Amino acid sequence: MKNLLVASTSTLYGGTYLSYLMEEISIHFKDTNEILFIPYARPGGISHDQYTAIAAEAFSKIGKKIIGLHSFKNPEAAVKSAKGVFVGGGNTFVLVKQLYTFRLMKTLREKILNGLPYLGTSAGSNICGLTMNTTNDMPIVYPPSFKTLGVLPFNINPHYLDPNLTSKHMGETRETRIKEFLMQQSVPVIGIREGSWLQVKNDQIILKGKYSARIFEHLKDPYEVVPDTIIKL
Repeated sequence: MKNLLVASTSTLYGGTYLSYLMEEISIHFKDTNEILFIPYARPGGISHDQYTAIAAEAFSKIGKKIIGLHSFKNPEAAVKSAKGVFVGGGNTFVLVKQLYTFRLMKTLREKILNGLPYLGTSAGSNICGLTMNTTNDMPIVYPPSFKTLGVLPFNINPHYLDPNLTSKHMGETRETRIKEFLMQQSVPVIGIREGSWLQVKNDQIILKGKYSARIFEHLKDPYEVVPDTIIKL
């Protein structure tokens, strides 16, 4: 009984925060006017209050109220009573550490498995997978575990970028790093390009948006799936 939007990013080039996804978000949270926002990932190091204000401004355009989880004395109780949750992007290490610190990983997982409407962008999408091992982020803090919500049967690589064949940059590509991961692990990985997202209804997972996604599986060549494909891994 799952109901998730798992998006690669919150903002597209030339757009505003969540603008490309607002129609889907409005439908997704149609049964509640109040969404609990988890700002722990703190993109660019901004404060919880600053981040919550950004989310609140975006959601006000569809008549929804955002409340930051950091404003509650008992975060676990707030998650248990939530009617909808949005976990924003930023640094996945920081996000996961905070979720474990406040004993929220198990509680949030249970709520999602019981049908809580969940929206994740970037780091908030990373944590939907089995582990956070395929994040793009720097390990600026050390969480007690890399295990995450596990509400999807694979890992996510948001902001997936294709190699730029005209670039003189000689550093690793996203594909290189994911292949390195699969030398050590057998967990499938989906690289979601900016502008696309996964729509999860119960056990059905469908790629939505403008762009195809790249799928990596252990001992297999990477391959593409086009929008509206049902993903079975």
